[in-house]
Amino acid sequence: MAEKKKNVLLQGGILAGAGIITKIIGFAYRIPMGNMMGDEGNGLYSVAFGIYGIALTISSYSLPLAVSKMVSARVAKAEYQNMRRVLVSALVYALIAGLLAMNVLYFGAGMLEQMYHRPGIMRPLRVLAPTTFIVALLGVFRGYFQGHGDMVPTSLSQILEQIVNAGISVFATWQFMRMYGTSKHAASYSAAGGTLGTLAGAAVALLFIIYLFGSTRGRYMNKMNPAEQIESGSSIYKALFLTIIPVILSQTIYQIGYTIDDLMFGNLMALHGYKDKVVSSLQGVYNTQYNQLVNLPVAVATAMAASTLPSIVLSRMQNDMKGVNQKITQVIKVNMVIAFPSAVGLAVLAEPIMKMLFPRLITYQSQAIMLLTMGSGAVIFYALSTLTTSILQGHNYMKLPVIHSAISLVIHVVLLGILLVLTDLNVYALVICNVLFPMIVSMLNCRAITKYVGYRWEYLNTFIKPLLASAAMGMVAFAVYHVFYEAFENVYIVSVMAIGAAIIVYGVTILQIRCFSEEELRSIPGGRLLIRLMR
Repeated sequence: MAEKKKNVLLQGGILAGAGIITKIIGFAYRIPMGNMMGDEGNGLYSVAFGIYGIALTISSYSLPLAVSKMVSARVAKAEYQNMRRVLVSALVYALIAGLLAMNVLYFGAGMLEQMYHRPGIMRPLRVLAPTTFIVALLGVFRGYFQGHGDMVPTSLSQILEQIVNAGISVFATWQFMRMYGTSKHAASYSAAGGTLGTLAGAAVALLFIIYLFGSTRGRYMNKMNPAEQIESGSSIYKALFLTIIPVILSQTIYQIGYTIDDLMFGNLMALHGYKDKVVSSLQGVYNTQYNQLVNLPVAVATAMAASTLPSIVLSRMQNDMKGVNQKITQVIKVNMVIAFPSAVGLAVLAEPIMKMLFPRLITYQSQAIMLLTMGSGAVIFYALSTLTTSILQGHNYMKLPVIHSAISLVIHVVLLGILLVLTDLNVYALVICNVLFPMIVSMLNCRAITKYVGYRWEYLNTFIKPLLASAAMGMVAFAVYHVFYEAFENVYIVSVMAIGAAIIVYGVTILQIRCFSEEELRSIPGGRLLIRLMR
């Protein structure tokens, strides 16, 4: 049992690590690319990606989770032929859904450009269109490996995808700006250059994971169980759809929220007399300078949720409720230990972060700083809502996250409309509602986990201690930056000093207040050293 627990943690750590690496790469390349694009180009890029996100969600976002869940359930019962039938059925679905999404996005790009009142988004949308088909197939293979408890193929393909994406996106943006920089369509071409890397990265990742599937095919595909009862094709498709559709609906609500924000912001800001270019620039600030920073630590939650789901399903099928509760506690605690300091750090160091990362985007720099300060709390709530959604889905409560997301979306849209129409908050209204949405989902999900899963929350170690340690860290980081900036007047040197001091203070505090038990520390690499430091 201990070995199995350790393996689960290892695989979860592998996927979480890959998620962190890919997010860091994604964030790193967006900095030079964003500086080259300018605020207007960033705005077009972000709106195009919001539309692409909806197409991706409907066609393929749910496939890794659905395939992972169905494969792990059949492997647990030694139903190897049924496991293979799940794979084939999922590939057929991916082919149909991916091709449909690709055609809708490509041929509907012109209509979408008019609908959003964003001249120029047609070019990046048409570049992104084939990506929906590729990612659908990619999701099936990733889910297949994850269902076997093997997170390495998914992790490696994600890292490779992002490396290719980063290199080609930056190069293509630079090349397109060199060629069309003086054109009135410069912003549109720069956004199209940025999306070209997304297409290339997905294609390379698909080829890579197909190669891994072929080379390891015998490990999983050749197993037989003579006593196995073969499921019919219709029953597999029914199970697949029953798993996919709730996840699609839940995630579509998330994506629709972003798209509704773009639509409402663009149209309602016009009522206040804002020009199209100003609106696109403000959206660029919100999506590039704010959202990118907030989404970086949230990637850990997403990765941990994906890696934890198969193990939760397995423990539940074995009626090991103690194991289920332990896994839930562990994954939530780890994420809160990351989310709280991330949120506090982004808030107290918003000014130097913007000055360091986006030195060329100075027109709306003060707005960007205020957005990050106000909206950093979204990190905590997005991390918690992502994890709790995965926990409910792992217990077959597929409809609840959909209902909770829908409730939150309605509140989000109503409040955003009120703020945009009745106040002059403009882009600050977006960040207020961006924090509100995951907060409501988190509250509803946590209530449901208590009521239906029977989970008993460990508030002290999971929430209170990380919050206290983060508060201490934040005060030190703020003091170090402002004291030493007067002496050095170099934002880079002083920021490194502040971040270094913050890490040390937070790490020491977390260990001293014993947020983690010795048993939990032993299960992670270097845990024995940390135990000695606690004593």
